[in-house]
Amino acid sequence: MSVCGSSTARHVRRGVVGLALLATVACTGRPHADRKDGAPVTSRKSGPAVAVVDVSLGVPEEEKQSLFSLPSRHRTFDELLRALDRMGKNRDVKGILVRWGGVQMGMARAHELGGELEKAKAKWPVYCHADGLTNATYFAATRGCTKIWISPAGEVETIGLAAQVVYLHKLLAEELKLSVDFLQVGKFKGAEEPLTRDGPSPEARESLEAVLRDLRGSWLDGIRAGKRAHTSVEDGPHAPMRAKERGLVEEVGYADEAALALKKAVSAQREEVVFGPGSSSERPDDLGDLVRVLSGEGSTSGPVALVRASGSISMSGGGGIFGGGGGITEKEYGRLFAKLEKDDDVKAVVLRIDSPGGSALASDLMWHQLMKIRARKPIVVSVGDMAASGGYYLASTANVIFAEPTSIVGSIGVVGGKIGFGPSLERFGVHCETFPASPEPGAANRAAYLSAFTSWDDATRARVLESMTGVYDLFLARVAEGRKTTPDKIAPHAEGRIFSGREGKTRGLVDELGGLGDAIARARVLAKLPAEAEVVAVQRRPSFLSGLDPGDDASSEDRAHAARTAEEVAATRLAAGATEAFSRRVAKAVPDVVSYVDSLTPLLDGERALVVLPFALAVR
Repeated sequence: MSVCGSSTARHVRRGVVGLALLATVACTGRPHADRKDGAPVTSRKSGPAVAVVDVSLGVPEEEKQSLFSLPSRHRTFDELLRALDRMGKNRDVKGILVRWGGVQMGMARAHELGGELEKAKAKWPVYCHADGLTNATYFAATRGCTKIWISPAGEVETIGLAAQVVYLHKLLAEELKLSVDFLQVGKFKGAEEPLTRDGPSPEARESLEAVLRDLRGSWLDGIRAGKRAHTSVEDGPHAPMRAKERGLVEEVGYADEAALALKKAVSAQREEVVFGPGSSSERPDDLGDLVRVLSGEGSTSGPVALVRASGSISMSGGGGIFGGGGGITEKEYGRLFAKLEKDDDVKAVVLRIDSPGGSALASDLMWHQLMKIRARKPIVVSVGDMAASGGYYLASTANVIFAEPTSIVGSIGVVGGKIGFGPSLERFGVHCETFPASPEPGAANRAAYLSAFTSWDDATRARVLESMTGVYDLFLARVAEGRKTTPDKIAPHAEGRIFSGREGKTRGLVDELGGLGDAIARARVLAKLPAEAEVVAVQRRPSFLSGLDPGDDASSEDRAHAARTAEEVAATRLAAGATEAFSRRVAKAVPDVVSYVDSLTPLLDGERALVVLPFALAVR
C-alpha cells in the first residue's frame, strides 16, 4: 500500500512535503526512553536479561492515529502477542517482568494474555507488578505469573462480575416530554429497552443473567487454575496487605523492587524492554522512519493479512457522538476488503473483531465483500471481547471462527427507531405542522416519519416493523450462508440472545475456543503456508501523504480525486486533534456507555435498522 513512485521528480516533491511536515513535529527533539519509575533503560545489549513486558499504557485492538499518523505510544494487542513470540526465541532471556501499571482490558484479551504468559511461565519465572488489578487483569496475572507484586498504595479490585443497565424512559417521555418510537425484531434483543422501559423485560433479564453466569464460571475456572486463594476473589476491593494475607498476591512493593528481585533470582545482568515504552520498536528512530510512516510505507501486503476491526459499525464514520474517530466504517473497510480480494500476494486473511455492531446496511455491504474474499482465499475470524450483532454479522463470513470462552457473541436481531422532540417543544410554545401533498389519511405521518418533530402512528409503526423484519430475515440468511447451514438452524440461537464464547461453540456460532495466535496459526494451515509465514497488519486509513501525489501517469480525474482525498485526510486529522482530548476523557470515564451510544449513531444519519448489542456491556 506504499504510495512511493519511481521517478526522481516524485521523490523530490514527496521529500519537500515530508520535510516541511517533519519540521512541525520534530523541532523539540526526540525524547529519551526512560522507564516510568525514572530510571533509564540500560544500554547494554548482551548477556543474561530480564525481558520487560510493559502493558501499562494499554493493549487496544487498534492504535489511534495521531494528527499525521505518527505511531501512538499505545501498542496493539496483536503486536504484544508477536513480541511474546519473539521473546521465546531470545536465548539471553532468563526471566520475564510484566508491568501492568493500572491498565484495564477486556476479559477475552486478558484470557488470551494469561494463556500466553502461562506458556512462558513453563520456561522462565514470570514476575508481575501492578499498581492496581481489576477482575480481568487479575484473571490474566493469576494464571500467567509466578509471583504477583502490588504497589504499597495500590489495590486489588477483584469484586466479582455484574452488569448495569440505565433506563431512560421516564426521563425522556415524562420529564422531557419526548416521543420515543423504537421497535425490535427478536424477543431477546432488548436494545431499545433502556429508552422504552423503566426496567428489563423477562427475556432481556434471562439473556443477560445467563451470559453473566457463564462468564463468571470461566473467570473463576481461570483463577482456580492459577492455584492461588480464590475464596476471596469476589470480596474486593482488597488493600495490598489484605490481598497478600488472603493469598491473592505474593508481595507488596514497587516495580523496581520486583525487577531487582527477579534479576537476583535468575542471575540476570540487565533489563531488556521487549514491549511498551522503551522498547526498540516503540518509536521511529530517525528521519527516514518518520518519512516512511507519513507516506504509508510499512503497510504492504504479506501472505497472511491481519485486519483489525474494532468499534461500532457505520457507513462513513465521523467518530460517533463523542468524536475521536475510529470504528468500523464501510467507506474504509469496503475499500480495504476489495484490495485484499484482488491482492494475489495475500493468501489468507485474519479478521480480528471487537465490535457491538451498528449499521445493518454497512454490515451487509461488508459481509458481501468478505464473502468475495472467502471465495478466493481463507478467512479466519478471531473474536476479541465481543463480536455481537453487526460484529457477528461480519464474523459469520469466516471459514473458521475462534473466540475465547469469555468473549461475547451472537445478538442476532434488529432494533430501530427515533426520538421525537415535538411533544417537548410544544411545552415551550414551539409547534411543528406537517403539510402532506396527498389528501389520503395518514399521508402526513408517512411522509414525515423520519422527522424529529413527529411521532409514529400505528400504520407507520407497522411498516417500519415490516422493514426491520426483512432486515432480520436477511441477517439470519447471511449468517446461515456464512456458517454453511440453514436459517431454521440459526433461528433458535437468534432473536437477540447473547452468549459467551464457550456457549457460542456449543450452539455452533463459534468453531474453536482460542485467541488471535490460534487464529493466525489456523490461517497458515488453511492457506498451506509455512508455520513461520509472515503476518502483516494491514493499514485501513489513508496516510497523510497518500493523497498528495497521485503519480505522474494519473488522469485528471485521479488528480482531482487525490486532491479531495488530501483535503479530506487533512480535515479529518485536524478535527480529530481538536476533539481527541475531550473524547479521551469521556471514554475513560464511561467507556462502555460511549461504545454503546456510538453504535446508535447511524440513527442520526437516517438509518432505521440497526444490528447492535442490546446493552452497554463489557466485562472487566
